[in-house]
Amino acid sequence: MTLSQHRVPIMEALQQYQAARVVPFDVPGHKRGRGNPELAAFLGEACLGNDVNSMKPLDNLCHPVSVIREAEELAAEAFGAKHAFLLVNGTTSAVQAMVMTACKAGEKIIMPRNVHRSAINALILSGAVPVYVNPGVQQELGIPLGMAVEDVKQAILDHPDAKAILINNPTYYGICSNLQAITELAHAHDMLVLVDEAHGTHFYFNDQLPASAMSVGADMASVSMHKSGGSLTQSSFLLINNEVSEGYTRQIINLTQTTSGSYLLMSSLDISRKNLALHGQDIFNKVIKMAQYTREEINKIDGYYAYSKELINGDTIYDFDVSKLSIHTRQTGLAGIEVYDILRDEYDIQIEFGDLANILAYISVGDRTLDLERLVAALAEIKRRYKKDPSSLFDHEYINPEIVQTPQQAFYAPKETMPLGNSINRIASEFVMCYPPGIPIVAPGERVTQEIIDYIEYCKDKGCFLTGTEDQQVENLNVVKEAD
Repeated sequence: MTLSQHRVPIMEALQQYQAARVVPFDVPGHKRGRGNPELAAFLGEACLGNDVNSMKPLDNLCHPVSVIREAEELAAEAFGAKHAFLLVNGTTSAVQAMVMTACKAGEKIIMPRNVHRSAINALILSGAVPVYVNPGVQQELGIPLGMAVEDVKQAILDHPDAKAILINNPTYYGICSNLQAITELAHAHDMLVLVDEAHGTHFYFNDQLPASAMSVGADMASVSMHKSGGSLTQSSFLLINNEVSEGYTRQIINLTQTTSGSYLLMSSLDISRKNLALHGQDIFNKVIKMAQYTREEINKIDGYYAYSKELINGDTIYDFDVSKLSIHTRQTGLAGIEVYDILRDEYDIQIEFGDLANILAYISVGDRTLDLERLVAALAEIKRRYKKDPSSLFDHEYINPEIVQTPQQAFYAPKETMPLGNSINRIASEFVMCYPPGIPIVAPGERVTQEIIDYIEYCKDKGCFLTGTEDQQVENLNVVKEAD
């Protein structure tokens, strides 16, 4: 069958289903909104009318043979992959499916420590063993770097039995590793290359942007279509390449993905794929132009630094995503999270996240120059009103973890709860992380140090949203119980 990127098979099937005036004696129980008028009024009748169950004319996400299958094939062609899977459990499920496809219990996987929590959660679920590569920190900006090729090479030499390498590309801040070199290095040692491409959907559709995972021959990639691709929140693609088995990967996906796949999410993937395949170059040309304009305007304000390709060093910052608007705030005397809060609370501007030294404003084709000018004006006014001495701000190095147990061993071990300050030298059995970006400060199986406690307390003091602990107030930490 000849594929056409103009097709949207899931949407077309839904339209035919609506036209047939089928009487629904299946789930969902709201029966196209009639059973829940308040929800229908809020979301719209069209939305609820398309919130349907799997059936013969609409295919089945767990075992697609018709319209969903065609949507997968169209996505694979658009992204240059051997196959693409539609996912409705978010990119978290894509990352976990990659790790669990590549590694069984007890097998090693090389990864940077600044991975998203979903990757370490995959280690808890699968029993795979992490080999961490220290990504380091860009000193002036306080942002994690990409993976150095020599560090990856050393990790491979030290752990030749590792099954795979996981790469964040790009990072939340727009930093890219040398994907081509790492992929070739891994393949030379018979290791699979898995790329967490949650923030890199647009790389596939514009020639001004860094290389995509599939273009350099990586084996698997998780793609957050809902971030820069325009689909509904929680919808993503998992791409596979080379010799990765489509059937086995689907079995792994089906271990955790719902059997009630949302047709709202799936049709949004289908429609957004068509839009990017046909218009992606123009869409992201516009986004890049808006990001560059805003960077230039922000860099006229003393105290802020909106960074870009000038950071490139040929290795740990091999490339930079110029569609990203990452802004360093420390020279204003304000932590990024403080600027984030002021923008939201006093200026009604919601940006993506703030950390201890940076903020990220996510720009997409849906933005307008007028809104960007409002952001620039707000930042200038915040600097004027709130500027402080920057010397009091926390300037931290990357905390290289001491791994005592695997994440799975520590998470499921007998545990006890103790105040944060009393947990020093104990083994964590849970996460502590700022969200976003969701990179753990400490993860299960790692030794708690004074440096880690100081960092957590500083994050709390600055107003970071801390998650991962059983204690909602993050005043106590679960640690592995010591033998009597």
